Amino acid sequence: MEYQIVHHTLEFNKPAKTSRNVFKSRDIRYVLLLENGITGIGEASPLHLLSIDDVADYDEILHQVCQTICEGPKELNVEELDLNPYPSIRFGIETALLDLKNGGKRLVFDTPFVLGQPIPINGLVWMADLNEMYDEAISKIEQGYTCIKFKVGQHDFDAECRFLERVRSRHNAFDLEIRLDANGAFLPDEAAIQLKELSRFDIHSIEQPIQVNQWDAMARLCTESKIDIALDEELIGVDVFADGETLLTHITPKYVILKPNLIGGFTVSDKWIELCRRHAIGWWATSALESNIGLNAIAQWVSQYQTSMPQGLGTGSLYANNIDSPLSIKDQQLVYGSPQWDLSTFG
Repeated sequence: MEYQIVHHTLEFNKPAKTSRNVFKSRDIRYVLLLENGITGIGEASPLHLLSIDDVADYDEILHQVCQTICEGPKELNVEELDLNPYPSIRFGIETALLDLKNGGKRLVFDTPFVLGQPIPINGLVWMADLNEMYDEAISKIEQGYTCIKFKVGQHDFDAECRFLERVRSRHNAFDLEIRLDANGAFLPDEAAIQLKELSRFDIHSIEQPIQVNQWDAMARLCTESKIDIALDEELIGVDVFADGETLLTHITPKYVILKPNLIGGFTVSDKWIELCRRHAIGWWATSALESNIGLNAIAQWVSQYQTSMPQGLGTGSLYANNIDSPLSIKDQQLVYGSPQWDLSTFG
């Protein structure tokens, strides 16, 4: 087996803003594993200021991992490598190996998605001027979205409440499901009051209201809040096999958000789902701003679970220079159809 690493910079159509960061471009590493004329492709790229493997020597480590795989025994499994500190590398290698095993056709999982079964998705409204956010929300609703996620936590809290009230004045909870994502923007001693205020707007859930590693404070919020709480960043860096159950039983969230690129790939994500089922916790998957290579793998993996809950997988259109792929959004669903993959980026 041989390998190649291809660098590519994705350019956003417009800046993607959260309470912690503004993304204008996204540096991607594609891992190509080549064997017997077949090429498996994975995407290995940390997310700046969020991934635990956003480190200076990332490229050196990625090369070392690829060399180990290519020089090791043919039956070497990614689980045998110590990649817990490098979840995005694990995600990329796992995807490339699965693609290689399945013939190098970007059919990473044999699931209904690639046979035409669409995946429902939510609309996403990034942070911006509140009037701009309102206009974008109305545009998405007019396109047919019945579930929209808003990034919150940057603007004045009262102004954000007025914004949500404005949306709700036009669309009640029967017409529109509203999800919020605070990215840890609320302070622990203020979050309970803020969540109580936000509950007036019939909010489905809020992701990561406070910063990570405050398990007691998060547990109290999960117990007291009228809005269901979803853990997102809280899962990053947690060894699900050693500590996942402890985290879930201590905090008792209503939902968890799974981002395979940030938490260590599909085997790790499968384990989170197993624990969620054991403890009656809901879940959905969200992309971490991958290109269509990573997004395709996540969508195929999600499709195995036959979930009807809207997923956060509508991010492929964020980029001006994404890889052309069979992925597209139709009727507020992610579908796999045409065109075929354009792999010219890889030479």
